[in-house]
Amino acid sequence: MHELSIALKLLDIAAEECERQGGVSVETIHVRLGALSGVVQEALLSAFEAARQGSRLAQAALRIEDVPVRVYCRSCQSEQTAESLPLLCCGRCGTASGEVIAGLELELTALEIAVPSRPASFPVPEGSEVP
Repeated sequence: MHELSIALKLLDIAAEECERQGGVSVETIHVRLGALSGVVQEALLSAFEAARQGSRLAQAALRIEDVPVRVYCRSCQSEQTAESLPLLCCGRCGTASGEVIAGLELELTALEIAVPSRPASFPVPEGSEVP
């Protein structure tokens, strides 16, 4: 189950960024996951849940953006969503295409970082009276 090693790596990257940012905490890890990435979304979510337990990022959530397979169709001369997986046929005309434009992704795209609340202080103009 390589999803566990992926989940652990995502947590490692997020923890390293927390340290770089001065010890902040991560609320959400955002990932783009292509249909042809070889990663099973449900398995990744399950592995992430298990991997985060007891870690510094135990409260972090994982949000996955699905990336559909898109191909370049020479017949249509355009980028189209693929149909008839795994044959990768153009969704418009049905022509087989081997030119994958999107759908192979496994990308960490963003970290939502919790900013600790700090009391705000504002300068008071001289001569201001407080009732």
